[in-house]
Amino acid sequence: MMRKNRTWPIHLALITISMVMLIPFYWVLKTSVAGENIFAYPPSILPKDPHVFFFVDVWYFIPFVRYFFNSIFVVTIVIALNLVFNAMAGYALTKNFRGKKVVMLLLLSCMMIPFQATIIPAYLVTAKMGLLNSYIGLALPELSHIICILIFKASFDAVPKSLVEAARIDGVPEWKIIFKVMLPLSKSAIATNVILSFIWSWNQLLWPLIIIRDTEMQTIPLGLSYFLSYFEDTTGALYAFCVMALVPTIFVFLLAQRQFIEGLTSGATKE
Repeated sequence: MMRKNRTWPIHLALITISMVMLIPFYWVLKTSVAGENIFAYPPSILPKDPHVFFFVDVWYFIPFVRYFFNSIFVVTIVIALNLVFNAMAGYALTKNFRGKKVVMLLLLSCMMIPFQATIIPAYLVTAKMGLLNSYIGLALPELSHIICILIFKASFDAVPKSLVEAARIDGVPEWKIIFKVMLPLSKSAIATNVILSFIWSWNQLLWPLIIIRDTEMQTIPLGLSYFLSYFEDTTGALYAFCVMALVPTIFVFLLAQRQFIEGLTSGATKE
């Protein structure tokens, strides 16, 4: 009983911090249904005359459904191939081979290079492959992430070596060991890969802006920029658009938040 009484200040502090962190989300939602001036003073805590007209504007005045489908389709490709490529690369890094430290050093060094510095060669490669203005071209730079490879490596290192050796004795090929033995035991790494790949691909603006020429191929971020140029008074409609774009990201995170935190913790503590 004494121990429980000692923890209530911690719980109270955490609840208070959580409420403060949720204020921006509440303000976006409030503005999306009220369309109030965000610079008004004093600000109103509760929305005045709430309605869904701004959501209707977003839905009908631009091809939001098409933008949403494009983003979902590209994100699906990115997540699926990320799981395959990152898992294989992470499994390879669990092996002892000559030059492993050099490979790890190169991977860590590449993490410090921003995407903007590689966007010209990425565009040239994509153009040579004939993938401009295509779904595969949109997904190409996001097909693997170094941080996700390292998270898979850390998770695979925690799998008992006896399971891998037993599978080899039974004649299981290496690719089946990855997908039949290692991945089922690495749910936290999978969840982390899914969430990070989803967020990074979903919010990508610069790359689609460069390679997309057809308005039918635009994604949600490009649709938002088009929406801002289409409307003059965009306060309520802009926030409604943001809410509609945020819902999938929040939904995916809430589905796997526990595994996501476990995956990041594993990646931070493993050598």
